[in-house]
Amino acid sequence: MENPTTDKTPVSNFIRTIIDRDLESGKHKSIKTRFPPEPNGYLHIGHAKSICLNFGLARDYGGICHLRFDDTNPIKEDVEYVDSIMEDVRWLGFDWQDKLFYASDYFDQLYEYAEILIKEGKAYVCDLCQEEIRKHRGTLTVPGKDSPYRNRSVEENLDLFRRMRDGEFEEGAKSLRAKIDMASPNLNMRDPVIYRIKKAEHHRTGNKWLIYPMYDYTHCISDALEGITHSICTLEFEDHRPLYDWFLDQLPVPCHPQQIEFARLNLSHTMMSKRRLLELVQNKVVNGWDDPRMPTLAGMRRRGFSPEAIREFADRIGVAKANSVVDFELLQFCVREDLNKHANRVMAVLDPVKLTIENYPEGKVEELEADNNPEDPSAGVRLIPFSRNLYIERDDFSENPPKGWFRMSPGKEVRLKHAYYVTCKEVVRDAQGRISELICTYDPLSRGGGTADGRKVRGTIHWVSAEHSIPAELRLYDQLFTIADFNDMEEGKDYTDYLNPDSLVVNRVCRLEPSLRDAKAGERYQFMRQGYFSVDPDSGPDGLVFNRIVTLKDSWAKQQAAKS
Repeated sequence: MENPTTDKTPVSNFIRTIIDRDLESGKHKSIKTRFPPEPNGYLHIGHAKSICLNFGLARDYGGICHLRFDDTNPIKEDVEYVDSIMEDVRWLGFDWQDKLFYASDYFDQLYEYAEILIKEGKAYVCDLCQEEIRKHRGTLTVPGKDSPYRNRSVEENLDLFRRMRDGEFEEGAKSLRAKIDMASPNLNMRDPVIYRIKKAEHHRTGNKWLIYPMYDYTHCISDALEGITHSICTLEFEDHRPLYDWFLDQLPVPCHPQQIEFARLNLSHTMMSKRRLLELVQNKVVNGWDDPRMPTLAGMRRRGFSPEAIREFADRIGVAKANSVVDFELLQFCVREDLNKHANRVMAVLDPVKLTIENYPEGKVEELEADNNPEDPSAGVRLIPFSRNLYIERDDFSENPPKGWFRMSPGKEVRLKHAYYVTCKEVVRDAQGRISELICTYDPLSRGGGTADGRKVRGTIHWVSAEHSIPAELRLYDQLFTIADFNDMEEGKDYTDYLNPDSLVVNRVCRLEPSLRDAKAGERYQFMRQGYFSVDPDSGPDGLVFNRIVTLKDSWAKQQAAKS
């Protein structure tokens, strides 16, 4: 698999400006980026922005992008997450080829570098517990306080560090810290922890290690060992950049990559914290990491989002230095735009009411031709059965229609999509007074939308043949949260207070045209006038299950048109 190509001219941004300058000056002959996820959860739409950026830059500049797992915390990591991340990157259309790495590949080298820091008096073993280290750290306005163990001799530090490695001490009893500056205005430079004791089995190294390096220490060295030229990360690591550079300046690494920060993706009505997403899964608020309401790529894939739409979304939001919140409707717009080109149109009645054409011959069935996608003539046509007894949408009929109503009402003629003109003559109700049947007549000469006298009707509604239609379960998804920006939460409230009780509505009364009988998991369709749907993997011998991907409503596009 090759990285997706694009005919678009790349939009300039500050990262491309830096790369252009570095290549023009001869600082680098080619570029090398990396996507470095921690395998402690499933990737979400925010990670997709980083994937598209890093792999996209490598593609556009003829460089290389590595996939590297920063697997330094065995307690939170799992092979399941590793596998899911690789699947997501591939699904988005990118390929790391033979450039797959793990931070754990470098554990031996990282340990050797730690001993170098100790021997040069730039690291020491500290006996303070995590809470005590936090108290000694100080605040933004108060300098930190030296650890009482800061001035241990090199010999003692080496001895203690090696005994930490050999498992002599309990977790939390000791840590290795860099000796930098406890009075630094940057809290990250106040003697950060480099190694901590964790007596946990690692998914790749097993029980070989009883101490594990911290992310800030590991990440920059991994970049250097791999020859990364531009280490692109999100804005929250901006304050970590001096520490990134400090480690590389102290150690005999083969190169010194440049860290560049960009604004992470914040999407309205969307929780991006992996810790919070894990809570939603563990507390069974959602049905797993691939629940279609989740912002995970696995969830979006199951819901029916296409990788092309997500890549287009990443291109549209661009790369910036300042944080902002992107409207979820822009993502939906990109999904609709893609599906409109590629999804076949079919008819599905979500809330059926029976329609009987009293002057249509009993037992007669016609095969009517319908185009699959007017946006794509190559999609061809299909045949759909038409009979005396049909189903239409309940809300396509009104006994007392409001002004401007063009759908069905008593005595009013409407067009059945791909079929005939019909006129409602009688309304039948059940014992509860609910409409159970509409008795209509049809014009036999109006097939395909034309009539002998040339008359036209303004209303067109969809339908399915009652005898030939098939049942299905529809899962109608909406936003998981009712709040657009979690920075606006009311004091004293938790994010779970904003869960949307209507984020999933299940419809088991719908009827579909029979062409969908053999629909396969993952296939996407436009249900005419209802929205875009995809076949869920839960479909099987017991019946079809469809997920609503997005509705047909596109308020974002209307807002942009109004602005212009």
